[in-house]
Amino acid sequence: MAAAATNGNHNGQRWHDAYPELGTGPVSIEPYISQEFFDLERERVFRRTWLNVGRVEQVPDSGDFIVKDIAVCRASVIIVRDRDGKIRALHNVCSHRANKVVWESQGSCGAFKCRFHAWSYRLDGKLSSVPDESNFFNLDKEQLGLTPVAVDTWEGFIFINLSPQPAQTLAEYLGEWGEQLRGYPFAENGAVCYEWRTELRCNWKLIKDAFKEAYHVAFLHKRSLRDAYTGGRNPFSHALDFKLYPVHHRWSLGGNPDYQFKPVESVANRFGSFIIISDAKDRPQPAGINPTRAPNWVLDINGIFPNYILDVAESGYFTYHVWPLAVDRSIWEVRAYFPRPINAGQRFAQEFNRIIFRDTIMEDGSTLEQTQTVLASGAKTHFVFQDEELLLRHDNKVLLDFVNRA
Repeated sequence: MAAAATNGNHNGQRWHDAYPELGTGPVSIEPYISQEFFDLERERVFRRTWLNVGRVEQVPDSGDFIVKDIAVCRASVIIVRDRDGKIRALHNVCSHRANKVVWESQGSCGAFKCRFHAWSYRLDGKLSSVPDESNFFNLDKEQLGLTPVAVDTWEGFIFINLSPQPAQTLAEYLGEWGEQLRGYPFAENGAVCYEWRTELRCNWKLIKDAFKEAYHVAFLHKRSLRDAYTGGRNPFSHALDFKLYPVHHRWSLGGNPDYQFKPVESVANRFGSFIIISDAKDRPQPAGINPTRAPNWVLDINGIFPNYILDVAESGYFTYHVWPLAVDRSIWEVRAYFPRPINAGQRFAQEFNRIIFRDTIMEDGSTLEQTQTVLASGAKTHFVFQDEELLLRHDNKVLLDFVNRA
């Protein structure tokens, strides 16, 4: 890909000028409503790419596990830390009669036992016990363990790949984007986690698209954010920077330096903020964080293809998972991560940020189901993207490239 643009509209250039291969024309609505396209997404995207399923803190000790049901792939996967401390991923399917072995969403155990006929498996997936074993025919327990799933970690984030033979390692898949963010204190800044989860009656891409442009901020968020990101010389919250990688991307967003804090916001901001300009920018950051080193930087929005968004700020980070259920139904998972507070001021700031963040994402989600109800009307056949909607155009191009591969 071409080098990143660094000045966007500020001197008359367009962000799209750095990425002419994306074009500037209308983008088809069909992938958002087509069952045929959805089926291709299942087989050629979600079954072949690396998918984030959590963080290592969710399985801190031997025997700790989480179960991730991935409806779009018709799969259930156990992520477990084995007796040697290694994180493993296993298909949640018994080798006897293909029953689901673990029904809980999380827990801790010494072994996995199918409740149908009590076949038991070690934490590494190997079959350890079969009741009435002598009554089977040529039973080879070595070949009848839980089917492994490719798993790896990056900076404490757990990724799996459902392909039996992934085309790339996780490091190769994340590429330069992953290298640029190495060193951010994810574990330190993620000691406290709040999460929300809901099902929306819309295509998964509509949810993802809602968080990859700031054109809507001045209008949809005028209650929750007021003019924290808009006003003065930047009324439409234009980006500080965009960077596109082969399949992932990053976008830097700045705040309004003339924003007038409410009294309660001023108190919270003294102890850290991740949605408005923070007073605490005294820590060196990796190259991929606030790459322009703008003094009014607020956060970086990182899109990890296909369905994960990681937004990084000075005093915490937040994530979105978007899991397709059907062409017009999706699961939306949101997590907000903060450092462990060391005083009452930090605890207050985190609670304040949590509530403002909650209100903001509720506004973001308010349009999505209504949009889906009219997409299939045929009244419009294409989206019309502007320059600051570069990431939406990039996502659609990358998705088509994957779907068009045999």
